[in-house]
Amino acid sequence: MSDELVPADRSHLRASDADRERIAQVLHKATAEGRLDIHELDERLVAVYAAKTYGELAPITADLVLSGMQQPTMVPMSAEHQSAVSHRVVPGESGTAVSVAFWSGVDRKGEWVVPRMHNAVAIMGGVELDLTHARFAEQEVTISVFAFWGGVEIRVPDDINVNVDGFGFMGAFEERLPSRRHIPGAPTVRITGLAIMAGVEVKGPKKKKSQILRELLD
Repeated sequence: MSDELVPADRSHLRASDADRERIAQVLHKATAEGRLDIHELDERLVAVYAAKTYGELAPITADLVLSGMQQPTMVPMSAEHQSAVSHRVVPGESGTAVSVAFWSGVDRKGEWVVPRMHNAVAIMGGVELDLTHARFAEQEVTISVFAFWGGVEIRVPDDINVNVDGFGFMGAFEERLPSRRHIPGAPTVRITGLAIMAGVEVKGPKKKKSQILRELLD
């Protein structure tokens, strides 16, 4: 494999998550063929996921030639696609870092900014976070949840990527999202944390009355 992975005239362009995953697959294949050892794989994977541009990805596989594997072609997103997802990310803007409900309730919705790390705490109270029209301070943000005898509801839109890995103890940490494809270049929200005798639900956006009516009539 050579620099054909990354055309020279595009080396300055931003790489997407899908581009990084293609390179990671090449590295795993090379390790399976004995071309890389485990330590080299780890080092190169770190470089892959830290890379921001095509030019930073190219050297990672420049010395590899793989048998029986088609060289991946990385095509940058169209200007229209970049515009559609980039409006969500507002680098440099700070947002509210904490949502705390103690015997009370907190409701965040509308065009609020989600910082790199947002902590949602519900103790005998309720927190509702609606990301439908939210913007993000970074491409990848984390919402850390702690709920005790309370509840947290997080609504996420369809045009972002979501990873849920929280834990429920005598409670529930539930992801109620239909299967969705990964959207290259879209913001990624990781939702993690702990629910103790409490409930955390991650849902899709609220449906409009017209959508509900159509579903009932179908």
